[in-house]
Amino acid sequence: MTEEFKLRIFTEPQQGATYDDLLRVARTTESAGYDAFFRSDHYLRMGDSSGLPGPTDAWLTLAGLARETSRLRLGTLMSAATFRLPGPLAVSVAQADQMSGGRIEFGIGSGWYEEEHTAYGIPFPSLRERFQRYAEQLEIVTGLWSTPSGETFDYSGTYYRLDDSPALPKPVQQPRPPVLIGGAGKKRTPELAARFADEFNLPFVDQETAAAQFDRVGQACTAIGRNPDKIVRSAALVLCVGKDEAQLARRAEAIGRDPVELRANGLAGTPEEVVDKIGQWRRNTGITRLYLQVLDLSDLDHIELVAAEVANRLD
Repeated sequence: MTEEFKLRIFTEPQQGATYDDLLRVARTTESAGYDAFFRSDHYLRMGDSSGLPGPTDAWLTLAGLARETSRLRLGTLMSAATFRLPGPLAVSVAQADQMSGGRIEFGIGSGWYEEEHTAYGIPFPSLRERFQRYAEQLEIVTGLWSTPSGETFDYSGTYYRLDDSPALPKPVQQPRPPVLIGGAGKKRTPELAARFADEFNLPFVDQETAAAQFDRVGQACTAIGRNPDKIVRSAALVLCVGKDEAQLARRAEAIGRDPVELRANGLAGTPEEVVDKIGQWRRNTGITRLYLQVLDLSDLDHIELVAAEVANRLD
């Protein structure tokens, strides 16, 4: 893997995984040479999965992995602004950054999955309010991290107020850990990205949709005088690679998907096919990072195959 283009492993543990399962995946990710290990931030399974033995908390997981890995970047796609108050969230992420020696990346979104909110007693306001809270959380979290040591931080918004905060602890990375924003909203999302994002991520969309959204983010940057090239472009796609059709079919069956559909909508096929599709994404969208959604966390050979037969063929 080159410095210019990075492959990252992305997991969905709400579908059913323990911390030890995630640790095995993270260690395999690190030993295989990937750039980063990311996880979703959800408390309820989706679809037909049982979700057993139950959810794991994203930031507790990443704090643990921070102490049990040495090189991997670690982060969320995406933490929901509805889950946590912004002050304590800033503390948690800064502490995880300290525990990792400065390897944390902070993905945050507005929150969208209503059922997990009702299942765990988390308020789920209107989309308008969720987005306003999301914008305020971005201002607060980045403001706390960026406040010089010895100074205090104050904030008065519609939903949150901070008075005379010592803005501690500080993350290792200065002025802050990288902030990831994503989503398909055509106006407010690009505007927030232009203000706060170090990376903009498009999950599970086609290349044309991704390219159009990246252009909107670039236009929003230009409108406020920011260089669009300062924002990393990335995408996330479901992964299913096999050395041959039989292995591909087995891996698709294990995650309840059809190989034909995966080839059309994800990153699937033989290593040669996948190398070619990654090349198309790079040419058509300008991405420099690709998050590989790994759904079968017991199949560590899958991760190693892609490292050996796909990553090593990328220019």
